[in-house]
Order: sequence, then structure tokens, then C-alpha cells
Amino acid sequence: MASIQLSMGIPSFSAEAPASWEHLTDWAQLLEGCGFDRVLVSEHIAFGMNMEAYANPETGGTEGGRQPTGPDGHWLDPLVILTYLSARTQRIRLGTNILLAALRPAAVLAKTVATMDVLSNGRIDLGVGVGWQREEYDAAGVDFDKRGAILDQTLEVCQRFWRENEVSYASPGLSFDRIHMMPKPIQSGGVPIWVSGTVNRPVARRLARFGSYWIPWGPDARDIAGGIDRMRAAVEGVGGDPDGFGVTGSLRVKADAEGRSDLAAVAANAVAQAKAGVTDLRVTYWPLGSENRERGLRAFVEAVRTAVGG
Repeated sequence: MASIQLSMGIPSFSAEAPASWEHLTDWAQLLEGCGFDRVLVSEHIAFGMNMEAYANPETGGTEGGRQPTGPDGHWLDPLVILTYLSARTQRIRLGTNILLAALRPAAVLAKTVATMDVLSNGRIDLGVGVGWQREEYDAAGVDFDKRGAILDQTLEVCQRFWRENEVSYASPGLSFDRIHMMPKPIQSGGVPIWVSGTVNRPVARRLARFGSYWIPWGPDARDIAGGIDRMRAAVEGVGGDPDGFGVTGSLRVKADAEGRSDLAAVAANAVAQAKAGVTDLRVTYWPLGSENRERGLRAFVEAVRTAVGG
């Protein structure tokens, strides 16, 4: 069985102001030491009062979902966090899950991410999506109803700046001529882009054009095998390579009353997802307390690696 990557999201947000944010460094170094491939952080720039929109699939949310903080939750900027963590780690990759890339001017984002890649020695992954919150786009002065098209434009401009020496671009909303931007990212072809979303034609086009990986969302994340089949067909339908992208899956670790995790169940789940086509397994919540954390994480990594390779 082909090897699989292991990633974990760490809490870069807090419902209340924490006494310190040093847990970010602690988590990143711990995951690196335990053999994880990637550490992930999420993003919100601002909040409106309509937090229930997170559970509305029609605007990008997920049915039954709940935002982890209220509107006054504390959220750190993910690009700043990953730059900070790049100086405190050596090997582990550093990714966004996800960045609302359309909220940033394309050239500014291209420069920022290329700089991060250079300073981290080529360890950056850029996970992107359109988000669910209209008020966040309003606060940034970006048209929520055009967010998909703006995201596509942003990704195109970023990749061209990362790959080409001289770039000219013309669209109704953005035009420039013979622009140079250095340095380029260390990674060949630029920073890998991970496209988040459900199976639909715009997301399939985005993945086919720009993406190296797909982050399933909503019902396609819950039915990962069916979601992969549907996305491969959708990507092929827009002229892309149905086998040309990796796929993220999710592993949930449960602990019993004594704080022990069922690693046999974790391994079986990992094998099933790998057979379905998942190439990156992500842990979004770690149930064991700090006393057992390192031992539990090492046992988890060993169980998954033994089951699926890597």
C-alpha cells in the first residue's frame, strides 16, 4: 500500500483570551518529534453576528456544523503563525486549513507565501477555500457573491508569479503589464495548493487548474470513498486529470474512561481511507490529556504507519 501523510490541526484560536500562545510552539515541536508530516492552522479575519451561517451549506457552511468560538473569539493570522513556527521547527510541513485567499490582493499573497516558503526552506502548503461568512468579505471590501471567481483569479496570479519571470495579466477587475516578482518559492512549480470544497463544477475546475490536493468538505468529507469517485469524475468532466491530485481524509481518535485510544480501530479506518484514495490523513481533535499526549501521539503514528505504510 502506498505511503500516506499524517497532518494535525492545532488550535490557533480561543474562545477567550489565553494566558499565552506558547501552546502553538509546543504542539508544532511535539508533532514534528512524533513523526507527523504537517501541522495546520485555520483562519478567520473577522466575524459578524450571524454565526448560524456556518451550518448553511448554501453559502459554504456544513450541515450541523458549529463555529468553535463566538464572534469575539480570538483568532491569530495563519500566515504569521506559520512563519513564526517555521523558525521553531526543522522538518514538519506548515499548512493552512484553510486560508480565505480571496480576501488578500493576489500579488501581496504571492509575495507573502513565496517569502514564507523561502524562509521555511520549502515547507509551506497553501490550503484555500471560499468560506461561509458574508460579513467577513464585507469587512475586507470583497464581493461575497463573486468570491469563487476572485479566488480563481488570486490563485492564477499567485502561480504565475511563482513560475514566471515576467507576468502580464488582464481581466475586468485586475490588469498589469510586465511585472517581476522575486524571490520565487523554493518548491518547484511554486507552493502546493490544496483546494477545499464540495463536489461541484467550480471546485472541480479550481482543482483541475490549480490544485495538487483536494480537501473534501461537507457530505463529500463524510462519504469519503463516494466523494473521491464523484470528484474524479467531475475533474475529468472539466478536462482535468482524475488521478492528478491527492486527497485529504479525517481520522478521529476516541479515548475510553482510562484515557486509552482504540488504535486498532484507528488503523482499520486509515486502511479503508487509503484504499479509497486518501493520501493525507488529518487529526482534528486529540482527546488525550497533556500527561499522555506524547506517548499517545507516538503510538498513533506507529499504528497508522504500520497499517498503511510511510
